[in-house]
Amino acid sequence: MNAIEIRNLSKSFRELHAVDGLNMTVPVGAIYGFIGENGSGKSTTEKLICGLLVPNGGEIKLFGRDYTNQDVRAKIGVLIEQPGCFPNMSVWNNMMLQAINLSIKNPEEEVRKVLRIVRMEGSASNKFKNCSLGMKQRIGIAFALLGNPALLILDETINGLDADGMRIMREVLVDITKNYNCTVLISSHILGELEKIATHYGIVRGGKMIKEMTAGQLEEDCPTYVALQSKDMAKTKTLLKKKYTRVSEENEYIRVYDNVKADEIVNYLYKNNIFVTEIKTDKISLEEYYIDLMKEAK
Repeated sequence: MNAIEIRNLSKSFRELHAVDGLNMTVPVGAIYGFIGENGSGKSTTEKLICGLLVPNGGEIKLFGRDYTNQDVRAKIGVLIEQPGCFPNMSVWNNMMLQAINLSIKNPEEEVRKVLRIVRMEGSASNKFKNCSLGMKQRIGIAFALLGNPALLILDETINGLDADGMRIMREVLVDITKNYNCTVLISSHILGELEKIATHYGIVRGGKMIKEMTAGQLEEDCPTYVALQSKDMAKTKTLLKKKYTRVSEENEYIRVYDNVKADEIVNYLYKNNIFVTEIKTDKISLEEYYIDLMKEAK
């Protein structure tokens, strides 16, 4: 079963087609990285899924049922933009207020559980206004986790965090999917961080889905390569093309995409009187893949 199935979804604001015939499939248990430039329709799509906006057309199904079904809606946790907290109240009191507002049974037990999940149990007495950005984002996730949702929708949750904040956030999101049977849909511009945790990806442009893939498919499309520089780049490139089938020059480096080790290339060039000044093994990143895909989509 899929957690989210969207077919031909559209949403317009006067003359602006924010979402234009979009299709999306998010499997149960996935961490789905939702990627696109500003204005591509990510946030609008998430708001449509959550029922915060009404679509002009198309179909949204959650766990095989229409997204307006009340039983299905109860399975969704949402954090879009910032959590709505009272700044002078403690984290604990803000959480308790929300738990009571949601009519959650045993609210104290539930609040303790979700604070433990987001690694905030030691900061429950802190006033919300004194929390760091990373802590506030985790508090927002804790809000969304109240009631044990099966689907968590997060909009730009990891943006603006420092390295330690991102590490904790990664741990939290992986923990949620592995140990609490929750599917996560997360949009972000921090593609390097998404690449570390996402199991599936959807790339949008101009309100349309231009690519969906699994992490395994991305791995296949982003091969490892050997990158090098020499004192005579033109001659080096010519020699390498005689021996290897996939050679290109990008960002001031010659890349060899064939399944070959760096020392083999160095020895080959040395025998032909070419001295390598720098060589490294690298891999096409999600960010580079995304940029190339955007160029093709223009």
